[in-house]
Amino acid sequence: MVLYGIPNCDTVKRARAWLADHKLVHAFHDFKRAGVTAAQLDAWVAAVGWEVLLNRRGTMWRRLDTATQQAVVDAASACALMQSQPSVIKRPVVEWADGRISVGFDAERWGALLERQ
Repeated sequence: MVLYGIPNCDTVKRARAWLADHKLVHAFHDFKRAGVTAAQLDAWVAAVGWEVLLNRRGTMWRRLDTATQQAVVDAASACALMQSQPSVIKRPVVEWADGRISVGFDAERWGALLERQ
């Protein structure tokens, strides 16, 4: 299991604490420092959709100029932006041990994911 995010993000902190409370061993990938590959973004978009993965409510999105925001119209343009500005990716992204991908943290949903493993 790999949890992708930014260490100082409150949602990522809650997600990591939840995983620790449930004794789930996971690797952490800081995508702000280590980046995200095009292949990873493509896999995530295929699993959840670019609209789910792109965080249009976050601070980084709001800091982008209007032209950049309006240029995001499909998966390719969203992936290009997310690769160049990983802070616009909704956090956390989790690659679960069974291959499923989830975006965001919701304790109830994560519990249900574990029950289905």
